[in-house]
Amino acid sequence: MLRKATTGAGPTAPTTAEVAALDAHWRAANYLAVGQIYLMGNPLLQEPLAPEHIKPRLLGHWGTSPGLNLVHTHLNRVIRDRDLSALCVWGPGHGGPAVLANSWLEGTYSETYPDVSRDRAGMDRLFRQFSFPGGVPSHVAPETPGSIHEGGELGYSLAHAYGAAFDNPELLVACVIGDGEAETGPLAGSWHSNKFLDPVHDGAVLPILHLNGYKIANPTVLARVPEAELDELMRGYGHEPIHVGGDEPLAVHRAMAEAMDRALDRIAHIQRDARENGSTERPRWPMIVLRTPKGWTGPREVDGLPVEGTWRAHQVPLAGVRTDPAHLAQLEAWLRSYRPEELFDATGAPRPEVLEFVPEGTRRLGATPHANGGLLLRELPIPALEEHAVRVDKPGTVLHEPTKILGGLLRAVMKDTAAHRNFRVVGPDETASNRLESLYEATGKAWQARTLDTDENLAHDGRVMEVLSEHLCQGWLEGYLLTGRHGLFSSYEAFAHIVDSMVNQHIKWLRTSRRLPWRRPVASLNYLLTSHVWRQDHNGFSHQDPGFVDHVLSKSPEVVRVYLPPDANTLLSVADHALRSRDYVNVIVAGKQPSFDWLTLEEANAHCARGAGVWPWAGTEDGTGEPDVVLACAGDVPTQETLAAADLLRQHLPELTVRVVNVVDMARLLPNTEHPHGMTDSEYDAVFTTDRPVIFAYHGYPWLIHRLAYRRTGHANLHVRGYKEEGTTTTPFDMVVRNDLDRYRLVMDVIDRVPGLAVRAAAVRQSMADVRTRHHAWIREHGTDLPEVEEWTWSG
Repeated sequence: MLRKATTGAGPTAPTTAEVAALDAHWRAANYLAVGQIYLMGNPLLQEPLAPEHIKPRLLGHWGTSPGLNLVHTHLNRVIRDRDLSALCVWGPGHGGPAVLANSWLEGTYSETYPDVSRDRAGMDRLFRQFSFPGGVPSHVAPETPGSIHEGGELGYSLAHAYGAAFDNPELLVACVIGDGEAETGPLAGSWHSNKFLDPVHDGAVLPILHLNGYKIANPTVLARVPEAELDELMRGYGHEPIHVGGDEPLAVHRAMAEAMDRALDRIAHIQRDARENGSTERPRWPMIVLRTPKGWTGPREVDGLPVEGTWRAHQVPLAGVRTDPAHLAQLEAWLRSYRPEELFDATGAPRPEVLEFVPEGTRRLGATPHANGGLLLRELPIPALEEHAVRVDKPGTVLHEPTKILGGLLRAVMKDTAAHRNFRVVGPDETASNRLESLYEATGKAWQARTLDTDENLAHDGRVMEVLSEHLCQGWLEGYLLTGRHGLFSSYEAFAHIVDSMVNQHIKWLRTSRRLPWRRPVASLNYLLTSHVWRQDHNGFSHQDPGFVDHVLSKSPEVVRVYLPPDANTLLSVADHALRSRDYVNVIVAGKQPSFDWLTLEEANAHCARGAGVWPWAGTEDGTGEPDVVLACAGDVPTQETLAAADLLRQHLPELTVRVVNVVDMARLLPNTEHPHGMTDSEYDAVFTTDRPVIFAYHGYPWLIHRLAYRRTGHANLHVRGYKEEGTTTTPFDMVVRNDLDRYRLVMDVIDRVPGLAVRAAAVRQSMADVRTRHHAWIREHGTDLPEVEEWTWSG
């Protein structure tokens, strides 16, 4: 519980000495931020500034940095005074100079990177490395201690903050939201996260809306609306706004200190009321509206044009410093205005008064273990798969709903994590629709808003999270995982595209983090994509898009994994692996409709360990030579159609030697030089052959298979069938017919591509085409699929 700093009517105003110490820290951070943007020498200005001290390329963002420095300075005070466990999410993450400056001041940067010591030499290196070849990025990247949010793409800070706070009851998560970011759709939706925050089991989020008036070139919406209108908006979202503003530093320090105390006292009251008094009324959480000039304390004018308080302060206010003596003089005056001799001693170390309010140890924002979540990660108690597996006496004769079977496993995990509360399932209002409703036997759906008698499974302490915003689900889960917990994101396949850009940013974060030895591995981001393209019987074309897999597989190979389990037991095996994995993005595509069981659990585990392999029982090989044709498949519906095609070939062309190959792990198709899971050329050739026709039935867009396998020896023999944007509201089998993925079309492909078959099997081919024609007439008359399709079972 957040501790109350004062007793009585309200916060105590800071003393003159305290304000001076806060101002000293803030000035030091501002000085360091400017130095990082401009300097590559003379860090303490111990000699007149000269062109050779200036970087040849000036990069970085100054405009937001003074505001971020102010927030960091004042968070230090309340963390130290209240002994808080705190994390800050920096929405304007492009203000990297500010967060790096504060990390260096508090000592965590030097502890993480000993060569950037907290002295003159270290300051020089801090300055030189910023946005410099071989150095560090200009944003608050994974390299920055204390960060979980890059901030390059705007819109996700508040969702990340709430994700970090869920199931972290002692944690305060401050979140600085830039006024440009506040204009994005995901951020606008994120204000509703407070309807899911449980004051008993969760931590607190303190949003700080930083209004400095401008984006790169235009004014910001929320900075220009009347304050009363902004108050109405924030109150409508369920917050109690506290306003701080001005451009006179000492006055702003006093106001900010009082605002911080007022906000944290209110949070302490809310948590105490819920935890000790049993209050279940949804509270109105505090938030701070901070108005300061953009580029505050920087140049007021440059070349006769206003800069401070305008969009011109956004990035580098003085662009010609290296070549323009007037600009150089103006930069030196700007740097000296912070009075660095008062802030740093002769060795370059911060003076004691600068560090008066800096917390110690892991209380420092740059040292909090919550920003290096692998330090806090516990193993998930995943039960033995035998407890949930389905019995398979014969392949292709019994049907189960794969995601429903998985739901039983997830229920057990949810139940067994009740004590530690370190596992959540998120999704856009589709948990039950995706057949995971057994989760509700272990927990409810998180909900703090009003409830009605007709509601089901809503709970203040629920750990299933449903909101009709894929952005929120993604942001919450990212924040949750990066702070040391586990989770799964369940979504309709077609709408996973909504978070294409978000997952791209997360993949970049993980890729960079894996190369930083001090960042400990975190639990993987696991997607379960169901209600997929082939079984959208009532939703139709708008819900048919399997392209999320293409997007993910184009990203960093060491981070991404894509799995297409063909039945319930392989889904259990894949899910077990994904939930145990670290530092990956795992995409699992599996159906929720009844589908055939092909493999026993033992067989499924072996098959998933291989990632791709021959199913000997499904083919007609006798082991004496290579097959006449390879039927390959990936995905549950393509697997069924492939097995049905193999069955037809047994009946109509018994002399044909057929090999059936199933692919679970899509990365297996890549060369091992391109992906850790890839096959060597010899492995690939042993499975797919080098010179025999391969008819590949794939779940998604067919060109992905060609892209993955284009380097292989037998690529010229590869013919892929998949989804080709032919969709509508229709029967399940008509979907595969429309896209030429059906069993009859696959048999025709075999006849067309096996040398010599086109002539001698012409009658068989014609009979296959006739069934397709009959199918079209049948579904229009009966509204159901052909009896031989609906009643088919494996007979091999």
